[in-house]
Amino acid sequence: MSIFRNAYEALQDTCFIWRQEMQQVVKDEGMIIFFIVVPLLYPILYSWIYNNETVREVPVAVVDQSHTGLSRQFIRMCDASPDVRVAYYAQDMEEAKKLVSRQLVKGIYYIPTDFESNINRMQQGIISVYVDMGLMLSYKALYQTAQMVSLQMNTEIQGKLGGHYTKREEVISARPLDYADVPLYNPQGGYGSFILPGVLMLILQQTLVLGIGLSAGTARENNRYKQLIPISRHYHGMFRIVFGKALCYFMIYAVMGAWLVVGVPRLFHFPQLAEWQPLLAMMFPYTLACIFFGITMSCMVKYRENVMLLMVFISVPLLFLSGLSWPLSNIPSYWQGVSWVFPSTFGVRAYVKLNSMGATLDDITLEYSILWLHAIIYFLLACLVYRYQIKRAEQDAHERLVMMREKKSQIKKATAD
Repeated sequence: MSIFRNAYEALQDTCFIWRQEMQQVVKDEGMIIFFIVVPLLYPILYSWIYNNETVREVPVAVVDQSHTGLSRQFIRMCDASPDVRVAYYAQDMEEAKKLVSRQLVKGIYYIPTDFESNINRMQQGIISVYVDMGLMLSYKALYQTAQMVSLQMNTEIQGKLGGHYTKREEVISARPLDYADVPLYNPQGGYGSFILPGVLMLILQQTLVLGIGLSAGTARENNRYKQLIPISRHYHGMFRIVFGKALCYFMIYAVMGAWLVVGVPRLFHFPQLAEWQPLLAMMFPYTLACIFFGITMSCMVKYRENVMLLMVFISVPLLFLSGLSWPLSNIPSYWQGVSWVFPSTFGVRAYVKLNSMGATLDDITLEYSILWLHAIIYFLLACLVYRYQIKRAEQDAHERLVMMREKKSQIKKATAD
């Protein structure tokens, strides 16, 4: 009977802590912002900004020193492309640079005086492309457009110089090996489909850690644990505290997580190749790992503001360390080891492989196993953190009790005298 009684008390304590934490979430405006408002609105704002996927009609200045038929053909073909718009014709490079400095154009096409004459002499014609590197998407549009127009003009020039009798012979001579350009896993070739799925998974971790840290900072500022532990028996078990808090956060992020990984991609038409079963199997350990990671990190939060300074600072480095926006092979091994500490590293990789690349659960065995390992390790660390806090709070309560007794005895002694 004692076993059933202990189990019943443990369940009661877990439900009590869950209820207390849920009430704290509802009453605290900061936690409502991080747990509900940010996961709901921030992905929409971020996805809406990049909803066009690619930039179009990027303005460019042209410095045409050749003034020949071939140079005008190059300019016309660039202007006819969907990505580039010839906005200005500059007399020289100095005038074009001024246009770039005033942000009227994003780049310069420079055609030298000997452009056509070199081609007529069977030499290589050179066109210089200068691009403002402040925005990589503009660089991509201007450079790739110039490259594709050059390839097309090369094909035409080779056909004319080949001395062929038919059009088919010209095509085969200019392009003997044909190919089809098919962008894998990103059919639109856009920034949103490429980077935003990983950002959504990072938002899940960061908002969870921010909300949990905010709760811990509030508790320490109010001295809540030191007041409750001597009074209530519910806060004596570290497993009960961790399970009660984790249950509260998991219930909230079961909804928020579904919105982030299913609702937002469907709303903005991002690639969605995953079935719900492997997606659910991956999200379950990832959410648990983020929760226990947040509880463990909350031990470092003394004031409410500390967690925001800590987590917001590392958000961009975590995105790079995930291997999504920067090739994993180019990340030093030291930093790769640092990235293993964070659940988002493997959560981002697993989600992108499942949802954007059409992988199966067997294909993400490594990431899936490490997410479960993270959940177990951070659960144990969270229990150790609360065990330390419970012992420290009980010690402080005992010291206060001794001090109160000493003061009471001193008062009685003074009254008797």
